[in-house]
Amino acid sequence: MTEIPEHLLKRSKERRGAAGETPGTAVATTTPTTPAAAGAAVEPAGKAVRTESAAPVGPPPAQPDSPVVAAYKARKKIPVWAMLTLSILPVWAFMYVRALQPETVVATGPLGEGATVYNQCASCHGGSGEGGVGYSFQAGSVIATFPHIEDQLRWVKFGSEAYVAAGVTIAGDPNRAGGAHIAGATGVMPAAAAALGLSDVEILAVVCHERFDLAGVAHEGTEYDTWCSPTSAIFLALEAGTATFANVHEQFEGVLQIGEAPLAGASANG
Repeated sequence: MTEIPEHLLKRSKERRGAAGETPGTAVATTTPTTPAAAGAAVEPAGKAVRTESAAPVGPPPAQPDSPVVAAYKARKKIPVWAMLTLSILPVWAFMYVRALQPETVVATGPLGEGATVYNQCASCHGGSGEGGVGYSFQAGSVIATFPHIEDQLRWVKFGSEAYVAAGVTIAGDPNRAGGAHIAGATGVMPAAAAALGLSDVEILAVVCHERFDLAGVAHEGTEYDTWCSPTSAIFLALEAGTATFANVHEQFEGVLQIGEAPLAGASANG
């Protein structure tokens, strides 16, 4: 409510008297009011108007961590040195396992080459020399049939058909325990030279593999040193082409003739 000064009231009365208005009539004096601001409270007349501004709205209070998150934050972190140690554990385990495995010995010389050449013989004699269409080499059987390696080299080179054609029925020991093996009795033995295209040094290699690996004979002794060891002088001469099966007996002492045609096998005592 706005109060009007006394001198203004007096002046107003004088104006009303001059205009013929009845004295004593109250004249309502209004004063413009400013519209209330949005959100301000309007108080009754005669009371002071108090306008309150809205308090600024802040961010909502943070929610407490769940038990899982709280436990993760409270857990001790793994130190850097431990992480490095854990990262190399797989490598260490791999190297440890490799160290426990026995080292594979790779054969060289005739035995190493013979294991590869034997793939052409496996279909008849078995992958491990256990036998099939052809005879078995295992448990020393091939040594019993051919006590002299020269007889086996000749048989492998020329094959069963050449022996049958030459009238030679026994390529190995005629006095073999359990009976001599007769040429052609178990089918055709292909000629390694003519049919398979093997050289003299390849035939020696595969025969060494059959006698010392598949037959299970120890890698030692005169025959092994002379024919089948990595340092065999005969193997090296055949490999270099300075010797052949036809003349090897002329170049090396104590070697039986292999020759250029089928021959009867010698006995163990022959």
